Amino acid sequence: MAEYIFKQSQRIDLPRETVFDFFSRAENLQKITPPELDFHIVTPGPVVIEKGTIIDYKLKLHGFPMTWRSEITVWEPPSEFADTQLSGPYKQWIHTHRFIEPEPGKTLMEDEVRYRLPFEPLGDLAQFFVERQLRYIFGHRLHSVDELLRGGDQ
Repeated sequence: MAEYIFKQSQRIDLPRETVFDFFSRAENLQKITPPELDFHIVTPGPVVIEKGTIIDYKLKLHGFPMTWRSEITVWEPPSEFADTQLSGPYKQWIHTHRFIEPEPGKTLMEDEVRYRLPFEPLGDLAQFFVERQLRYIFGHRLHSVDELLRGGDQ
């Protein structure tokens, strides 16, 4: 029953409140997800993010359609929030978003995903591919977030 941890951080030359606000709007998740995942929020909008908010999504992973339901389990503006998968492709998925202001007007955004794969222990054989997919998805996010926030499309 292995739990895996994926971490990534990004420095953004904007105030923490601005960056937190961008990530606390559900519709922005579609903007920073690779297009080939065909990611869509199916929860009727507008979705107000706060502790206890439940959000339903549809996406395609390697061409296979999937559904995903998350709950916002931690909500501490403007420093942190976490979403936990209630149903979806993982046995466990807890994604914590942290927003640190190392100096005025600058933000260090940290993502930490704690996950377990389905069909343990056989599912763990796919860990290499899952890690590679996560690096790709979060790498796409790095570039998209930088572009959207720098361009003022918040």
